[in-house]
Amino acid sequence: MAEDPVSLESPDSPALDDDRWEQAIASVESTIDRIRHCSDEEKQRLRDDLRDLLAMQDKLARGQIDIVVFGEISTGKSALINALVGETVREVNVQGGWTKDVWDVSWNASGYSMPGFADSRVILVDTPGLNEVGGTERAEIAHQAAQRADLILFVTDSDLNEIEFSALLDLATANKPILLVFNKIDNYSPEDRKRLRDVLRDERLLGMMEAEDIVLTSADPRKVQLIIESADGTSRSEWRKPEPDVEPLKVRILEILEREGLGLVALNVAMYAADKSDRIGTLRIRMREEAANSVIWRYAVLKGVAVALNPAPYLDTASGFAIDATMIIHLARVYGLTMTRAHAGTLVKSIAKSAGMVGVGELSFHLLCGALKAVTLGHAMAITALPQGGLAAYGSYIVGTSAKCYFEQGASWGSTGSKMVVHRILEQTDKDSVMNKFKEEIRKKLQSNRHARDAV
Repeated sequence: MAEDPVSLESPDSPALDDDRWEQAIASVESTIDRIRHCSDEEKQRLRDDLRDLLAMQDKLARGQIDIVVFGEISTGKSALINALVGETVREVNVQGGWTKDVWDVSWNASGYSMPGFADSRVILVDTPGLNEVGGTERAEIAHQAAQRADLILFVTDSDLNEIEFSALLDLATANKPILLVFNKIDNYSPEDRKRLRDVLRDERLLGMMEAEDIVLTSADPRKVQLIIESADGTSRSEWRKPEPDVEPLKVRILEILEREGLGLVALNVAMYAADKSDRIGTLRIRMREEAANSVIWRYAVLKGVAVALNPAPYLDTASGFAIDATMIIHLARVYGLTMTRAHAGTLVKSIAKSAGMVGVGELSFHLLCGALKAVTLGHAMAITALPQGGLAAYGSYIVGTSAKCYFEQGASWGSTGSKMVVHRILEQTDKDSVMNKFKEEIRKKLQSNRHARDAV
């Protein structure tokens, strides 16, 4: 977690004069800063997110554009990249499905560079096929790569099937430019090409893509048989492989980049940072919720056991109050707050008061049990242990859950006040179910204590 942000200072870059670029920079830096202010445990869980954000920061500093190639296996994604790059950067497996991981290559032959960025480059990213066997994880990897994309190439070699159509719709919700690349056109006659293109645009995609965004290519043409006439009048046949035909795609990509390359990158990075920021918030809430619930349960059971084991009349009530106060101090730490024992005690009293008759009932039962212990010199503990311990634990649960709501709102009861918060918690809590769980947990604790077995 010690990575330092990449410097985005580039006085020669016109991008810094563009509001969209400045907003993208601010969005990434703000999200990185949120992670840096997380707890150590939260930072550990967000380690990969920080790495991704730093990569996005580096992307801004370089003026890098990522074009992700998406599609099913055997549609010619890798061959398309080879054809665009102008050399074989990956061998094409005729069986398909060989691309097991995301990989990328610089598209130097594109000739495009974002103005003002000396290190600007266009990156082509290949992803695993949508329908690879056992490819659930790979499809997720491909989807994540597409999230980072500035431009998406969706490759198909026929009419869209259900998997392709569903994936294309999902990608369309990301509000990023998509080019539908109809590859392997050498398999079709000119008439079939036109018909399939019309079907894709007007029927399958219901007009969601412009005609110019459906591009025909032949990235790895099949060999064709040629009849070669010799000077002596003889002829011979020879099989030759035509050159790849990807020029229409290259032209369309460059048109988009020239017109809106900077805006695409800025918008994509800002959206990516916003998504990460939402994830950070959600993760922190979930982790704090889990930690708070663990603290509440642990202290409630502790209080129940302490009350059940205490043979001295009335002292169990005092010890229970001390446990509740300590629980609230620990809950405050979960939410990054500091609370004194005096303040914690005041909060316990406030919650108990807001609980109304429930608090009165708990206190009355404790007093009754205390009286029994006093009269029987502590021998009534065998009768009172579990019910008194269970009620004490339940009371602590209500105190802890109410305090959790208080801390979730920044140490405030909000506009409704403590009484409404506590009563809402009481209404939403199945007392009998909670009590039974606590009694069972207390019974287990007591049975593991040889000095307390007679109490149960």
